[in-house]
Amino acid sequence: MSQLVSALSKLPGVGRRSAERMVFYLLKSKREEVEELSRLLTAVKDNVLFCEACHNFSDQKICHICRDPGRDRGLICIVEDPKDVIAIEKTGVFVGIYHVLLGALSALEGIGPGELRIQDLTERIKKGRVREVILATNPNTEGETTALYIAKALKPYSVKVTRIAHGIPVGSMVEYADQATLSRAMDHRTSL
Repeated sequence: MSQLVSALSKLPGVGRRSAERMVFYLLKSKREEVEELSRLLTAVKDNVLFCEACHNFSDQKICHICRDPGRDRGLICIVEDPKDVIAIEKTGVFVGIYHVLLGALSALEGIGPGELRIQDLTERIKKGRVREVILATNPNTEGETTALYIAKALKPYSVKVTRIAHGIPVGSMVEYADQATLSRAMDHRTSL
């Protein structure tokens, strides 16, 4: 039992207490439910792979977004993680395609340009028809460093490079925003 608690507590956002609650829940569950959970976990691991075009999660070689003929292939949004694709897709406003880096530059973690899918991105752009690249990396040190690196790497190509806006979240109050967020919001203000 303690090995299962330890294994579950390695999951993101799951502490030891939450892992213990999960184990106790599983112990009280019907055997069929636990077996179904086990089967689904194995199936996900066996059947989900990275899209050959954009590196998003997919159950086929090319993900449903890259296969969609209605997507604007001249517009590529660069994100760090497949979960970022999900977040942007939930907005319903982006009609282009994605490129998932599978991480961000981090000297402390030993993640350089070779560990990310930046070379694949430049290959996609070399093929042409891309008119804009939107950098949607996280607004932290690693994400900003990655965005600057990619912007510099794309300079030789005739492609517009933009960065998603950063600022105060909708529904928030100015007084609760940190200095960096307020500074960015002031620097990137727009006309009304």
